[in-house]
Amino acid sequence: MSLAIKTHTEGAQAHVIVEGEVDVSCAAQLREQLTAALSSEATEVVVDVSAMSYIDSTGIGVLMGAVHHAQTSHKTLRVAHPQKNVARVFAMLGISDELGINEAR
Repeated sequence: MSLAIKTHTEGAQAHVIVEGEVDVSCAAQLREQLTAALSSEATEVVVDVSAMSYIDSTGIGVLMGAVHHAQTSHKTLRVAHPQKNVARVFAMLGISDELGINEAR
């Protein structure tokens, strides 16, 4: 499975752009990028998953771990723009609110 992650910072906001599929074979790559973003000076991390077509339970665990890391670091992490199939998985698991998906932009 293919995964590409791009990051950039705009002021107090770090952006992590995830493209492709997140599964057990590449979840560590996502974890590393999210950890780096949360370790930066940014107070908010936005994970843009508009180009992420698939996520498995390992990838979901990485996102949830990053949310908890953000909370303990007094930062905010939210997932933005999930494709319909990915959003449905988040909703079925009951984690959309925790991922900040339903927050006003």
